[in-house]
Amino acid sequence: MRIQSTLSSLLLLLLYLSTNVIATHHKSVTKTVTTTINVWPKPRILTWAPPHQSTLLHPSFTITTATINHQTNTHLAAAINRYINLIKTEHHHPLVPIATNLTKNLPPLSTLTITVTNPYAPLHHGVDESYTLSIPSNASMATLTAPTAWGAMRGLETFLQLVWGTPTCVPVGVYVWDAPLFAHRGVILDTARNYYPVKDIMRTIEAMSMNKVNVFHWHITDSQSFPLVLPSEPGLADKGAYNSDMVYSPEDVRKIVEFGLDHGVRVLPEIDSPGHTGSWALAYPEIVTCADMFWFPPGSEILAAEPGTGHLNPLNPKTYQVMKNVIRDATTLFPEPFYHAGADEVVPGCWKTDPTIQNYLTNGGTLNQILETFINNTLPYIMSLNRTVVYWEDVLLSETVHVSSSILPKENVILQTWNNGHENTKRIVSSGYRAIVSSADFYYLDCGHGDFVGNNSAYDNQTGSDANNGGSWCGPFKTWQTIYNYDITFGLLEEEAKLVLGGEVALWSEQADGTVVDSRIWPRASAMAETLWSGNRDETGKKRYAEATDRLNEWRSRMVSRGIGAEPIQPLWCVRNPGMCNTLQPL
Repeated sequence: MRIQSTLSSLLLLLLYLSTNVIATHHKSVTKTVTTTINVWPKPRILTWAPPHQSTLLHPSFTITTATINHQTNTHLAAAINRYINLIKTEHHHPLVPIATNLTKNLPPLSTLTITVTNPYAPLHHGVDESYTLSIPSNASMATLTAPTAWGAMRGLETFLQLVWGTPTCVPVGVYVWDAPLFAHRGVILDTARNYYPVKDIMRTIEAMSMNKVNVFHWHITDSQSFPLVLPSEPGLADKGAYNSDMVYSPEDVRKIVEFGLDHGVRVLPEIDSPGHTGSWALAYPEIVTCADMFWFPPGSEILAAEPGTGHLNPLNPKTYQVMKNVIRDATTLFPEPFYHAGADEVVPGCWKTDPTIQNYLTNGGTLNQILETFINNTLPYIMSLNRTVVYWEDVLLSETVHVSSSILPKENVILQTWNNGHENTKRIVSSGYRAIVSSADFYYLDCGHGDFVGNNSAYDNQTGSDANNGGSWCGPFKTWQTIYNYDITFGLLEEEAKLVLGGEVALWSEQADGTVVDSRIWPRASAMAETLWSGNRDETGKKRYAEATDRLNEWRSRMVSRGIGAEPIQPLWCVRNPGMCNTLQPL
């Protein structure tokens, strides 16, 4: 034992000397250093006491749980094992070196002790994600306390971001108290227009966890394809998927849901209906109107919001036989208490192609009544399965087809806004509904990449002009700064703002798949992550986008080193010369 202790001491001495050499070398070749510790999203409170000291991570560093046997909490156990490995092996080197006093007078940090008061609280909306992290100056043990396992996971990510270098350094005299401003912080991924392999979905969830984003909103099906294999309705995927190897089996879903839980991320399924259901017609042509028709017939009403036609027929009783099988299977596969039922972009022209619906309208019925029939036949069934139902805003706000609020109980229904920016958020919450904000003006990540429809004469010009500031209906491109500066409760009364659960950025996949998913989402989703976690203003109330630029450069670099293909936001020269790439010259 004495020999082992001596060897450990020699090893620590060598590590200390090598670190001092590295730090000195960095200072001689780099003109900028910082005493700022970069954590993304920025914690609500983080202090690093002068003289900004650090110590080494002990070679035998471990994480322990003080109040529970973490092996009995499988998701927390998975997170602990993951973070122990990352803490010991990442060896992150900041783009701008950290100015710190590494001292041999301090003991190496050997243990992080986690205390969780309610370790079995489920990962549901509103679960407490707060945590407190303390790394004392004169102790070999750091402490992380959290009410729940999910708060502990957020704290573990923060602790990981606090360590750096080779050998690994840890700042001491650090205190963090942290909790999110908004409980719902999500990413929407559309896997119907283009297919994403399971590995790409899991990598997206992994990146979400790094950014403390906690809801993976999975838009699984649409008119273009139905890739979800459902035990009660196997024909939907068998005929509606692009290919037999472009499906998500029940085992795939279980794997993704479990992976999400291990990373503190809820998986929220969306089965869009009654619109966006053309792919259902390959298995059930009798329940789908205007299937496989040209979407924009000349001289007639448009049949779909984009190529890929088909709406479920609410006047056909068989529609509800299939729908209930789909809903039952989906709620069985996804334990998440929220169920997204879609209900966006109902296009009147599609329903009007059906003789039964035409006859109904001729006899005095209305389009609103048809949608009401659909909602009345599906919403109560979803609620009976103990689900809170999320609809797109259209179900209440659409000027063409909508239903009365009287059939959308506020205690069971949440509305997700995507049109008209702040205005529609105001309309939803002022009506008493809870809202999830996904404004296309700020949060749509696919915008600005051009329109995907072919044979488009708008592009036949020699002036260099680009229709709609990027050629897409929602252009221009939403930069990270646009996303960062968006205030999702802008213009709301205090009581109205309390009804805003949070927000989601969206990647609709007409022009995206697994080859580009990382760069389309990250680091722009990181901008949303910070604003919904700790806000976009400093202690004085001033927008902090200027200092966020340098921090996001650092964070993007670290995400890349962790295997996420996040796109750069500036040349590296800007990082090495802070402030020199700003609009205003630094003082």
